[in-house]
Amino acid sequence: MRQPVSTSTAFLVGLAGASAVAFGAFGAHAFRGKVDDAALAIWHTGVEYHFWHALALFAGVLGLPAGRARHVALALFGIGIVVFSGSLYALALGAPRWFGAITPIGGVAFIAGWIAAAMSLRKIV
Repeated sequence: MRQPVSTSTAFLVGLAGASAVAFGAFGAHAFRGKVDDAALAIWHTGVEYHFWHALALFAGVLGLPAGRARHVALALFGIGIVVFSGSLYALALGAPRWFGAITPIGGVAFIAGWIAAAMSLRKIV
């Protein structure tokens, strides 16, 4: 039997998915003709990673067994969304170029989250 999910975890998973849709729509519609192609490409990359990791959060909640590894994986996916995608969104909106230096930190969080998810899977495979 699957463990129930806390209200805060359920809220964060829903927020991650809903915000991915909102940011994607914003980039597709509000930016048209207002920013250059490079900024649109940066925004698109942020949305793509945001979406994939919102789905990873959802799948992790549903499919990974409760425990420390799952908790760590979900936290790192959330941190990755905020830091990786958030920094790309900021760059696309005109943040100083040096701001991109934090983007790899979010990428490392994503990678570590996938490793934690794999560790969690060891319990069910």
